[in-house]
Amino acid sequence: MGQSETADQREVGETIDKLYPLILDSMSEGVFTVDEDFRITSFNAAAERIAGVPRAQAIGRRCYEIFRASICQTGCALKETLRTGKPLRDVRVDVLDASMRAVPICVSTAVLQDDGRMVGGVEIFRDVSDVESLRQELSGQKGFADIIGTSAPMQAVFRILPDVAASDASVLIEGPSGTGKELVARAVHQLSARREQPFVRVNCAALPDTLLESELFGYAKGAFTDARRDKPGRFTEAHGGTILLDEIGDVSPAFQAKLLRVLQEGELQPLGGTRTLKVDVRVVAATNRNLGAMVREGRFREDLYYRIRVVPILLPGLRERRQDIPLLVDHFVGRFAVKTGKPIRQVAPAAFEALCGYDYPGNVRELENIIERAFVLCHGPRIELSHLPDEVVWGRSQLGEQGAVAERPPVMRLPDTPEARRILEVLEAHRWNRTDAAKALGIGRNTLWRRMKKLGLLE
Repeated sequence: MGQSETADQREVGETIDKLYPLILDSMSEGVFTVDEDFRITSFNAAAERIAGVPRAQAIGRRCYEIFRASICQTGCALKETLRTGKPLRDVRVDVLDASMRAVPICVSTAVLQDDGRMVGGVEIFRDVSDVESLRQELSGQKGFADIIGTSAPMQAVFRILPDVAASDASVLIEGPSGTGKELVARAVHQLSARREQPFVRVNCAALPDTLLESELFGYAKGAFTDARRDKPGRFTEAHGGTILLDEIGDVSPAFQAKLLRVLQEGELQPLGGTRTLKVDVRVVAATNRNLGAMVREGRFREDLYYRIRVVPILLPGLRERRQDIPLLVDHFVGRFAVKTGKPIRQVAPAAFEALCGYDYPGNVRELENIIERAFVLCHGPRIELSHLPDEVVWGRSQLGEQGAVAERPPVMRLPDTPEARRILEVLEAHRWNRTDAAKALGIGRNTLWRRMKKLGLLE
C-alpha cells in the first residue's frame, strides 16, 4: 500500500512538473524566479512579452541585466525580499525593454523556500502602461503616445490624433527637424485599427531615384546585375499596416509621378517585373520643407501634394512651445535615469534656467541629446550648469557667428567695484569672447558666466 502511495505521489509530482510551465505561460502577469545569486531560473511567456527578451536569452542571466529597472542598483524589491524574508506588493518601477523603451510595471516579490531553506525568489509583475496613460489623461493630458506637451499647439495635435487614427486618410506631418514627426506617425499607427500590422519607415532623402524605386516597390529577379531573386518592396512589407514616407519633400519630380500612381491606384509594379501587385497601406508622409511653397514654385506636384495632405498636422519648433521645455526636461531626465541607472533626478536652478532660455535649433531631439550628454558627465545627484554645452550656458542669441565672439550686451546697474571693472576690461580686450576672457582671468567659463550674471553683464 505504501509503495502504491509513493508511486501515486510520484505520478502526481510528475504531472505537476509538466503543468507548472503551462500554468505560468497562461498567466497575463510576467513571472520569473531567481536563485540566491539573482540568476534567472524560470521566465514565463508574459515576461518575454513585457521585457521583449526571449526566455532562452533570459535563463541564467542576472535579473538586472534583463530588466534594467530604475531601482535595480539602488533599491531592488527582490533583493529587499531576499534580505528580509518579507514579501513586497505592488511596487511601482520602470524597466527598459529590448528596444530601450521605458515600460512602467508593478512588482510583487516573495521568497522561494525548500524545506524551510531559502533557495531564491520569485517576482510577479504586470505592465501598467494603460493605467499610467489614463492617469496622465485625467491629470490634464501632458502627453500622448510618447509625445509631451501642454502648449496650445501640442494640445491641438492631441485633440485630433484619435480621429485621424480612426480614419484611413493620408496624413502629412510638417515641421522642422527634430520636432517628433516620426513619433506622431507612430502614434497614428498605434491608435489605429492597423496597430497589429507593420509600421514601415522609409527615408526618402537617403536614396537616389533608382534605389528609392527598388526600395519602395521591390524588384524582380534579373531586373539588374545583382538581382538574383525577387525582393519585395517596403510598400509590400507594409501591407495591411502603415508606411511613413519621411522627408517626402526631397523626392524628385520624376519619381513623384510614380509614387502618385501607387497612392491613387493602390497597386505597384516591382522594378523589372511584369506583374501588378495590389497593396493595402495607410500612407503617412513627413517633411521639414514647405511643400506649399514648393508646389507654387513647380518643384512638387500639386496632385501629389493634395493626395498626401488629406489631413495636415503641423508640429511647431521647440522655441514656439517654450512652456513644454520643463516637461520635456523632466521626461528625459526620468528616461535616462532608468537607462543609465544613475540616481539623477534633479536639475540645478541655474542649469534649469539655461535649458529653458535656449532656442534649440535642433528642437526636441537636441534637448534630448543635451540631457543625455549631461548624464554622461554628471556624477552627482543633479545636473549642474557645468554639465551643459557652452551654447546652452551662454545662450545662442549671445554667441557670434562662430559660437565664440558676441556683441556686448546692455549693462544694467554695473557696480563700481574692482572685480566689475576688471571683468569688463578683460571682456572688452577679448572682444567679448568669453572663453578667451575666462582664460585671461584664470577662471572657468561657468564661473565667469555666474559673475557676469551677478554683475548685470548678462540680461
